[in-house]
Amino acid sequence: MIKIENVEVLGWEHAIRGMRNPKNSWDRMDSSVSTEDFIIGWNNIGPNDQKLMTALAKGGPVHAKYRRMITVYLDITAPLYWWKEFDTYKVGTVANSCSTMHKIHDKEFTLDDFSHEHLKSPSIIMLEKVIEMMNNWRDHYGVSSDCQKDYWWQMIQLLPSSYNQKRTVMLNYEVLVGMYKHRKNHKLDEWIEFCDWIECLPYSELIICESED
Repeated sequence: MIKIENVEVLGWEHAIRGMRNPKNSWDRMDSSVSTEDFIIGWNNIGPNDQKLMTALAKGGPVHAKYRRMITVYLDITAPLYWWKEFDTYKVGTVANSCSTMHKIHDKEFTLDDFSHEHLKSPSIIMLEKVIEMMNNWRDHYGVSSDCQKDYWWQMIQLLPSSYNQKRTVMLNYEVLVGMYKHRKNHKLDEWIEFCDWIECLPYSELIICESED
C-alpha cells in the first residue's frame, strides 16, 4: 500500500535560467509562467527550452544538472519495509516522518494501520493477534506510570514492518531518475505505483528518457 498526496513541483524558472548559463543563451528562453494545478513557476515549457532540456537529459546526470533544481514536495504514506528501501536515496532528499518513537501509543492499532493486501488468511490472523497484543500493552502504558518504558518497548519491538508511516518528502528530478531507473520493475507493488506516479509528473520524459535509452 502506498498513498501519495499534496504534490508540488517548483523551480522551473531557476532550472531553465541556470541551464542556459554555460552558453549565455538566455535570449532563446521561450517558457512562460503559470501556477496551474500543482506546478509552480515556468511550467509552460517552450520548444527551444524543451529541446535543450531533452538533449541534456539524454546526456545523463553530468549534463542534466538542471534536474537537480526542479524540486518536488509530497506526502507519502507507505509501509516501513518500503521506507527502508527509499532511505537508500538519501542524497538530494529530505523527509520529516510521523514519529513511532514518540507517538506510537497515541491511538489504538487497527488492521488498516498496516499494509496487508497480500496476506492470506492464516497470516491475517497472526497479524490481528500481534495488533491485539500491541493494544494490550498500549492499554497498560496509559494506566501505569511505573513501567511505561517497559510497555513502550513491547510496542516498539513488536511493531511489524508492514506498519504504514507518513512522511513529508522533498526531492528533485535527478533523484527521481535514479529511483525510476532502478525500481520501475521492482517486485514490490509500492515501487511500481511510485514509478507510475513519476510518469504522471510534468515533463516526466526528462526523468525517464535515460531508462528508455
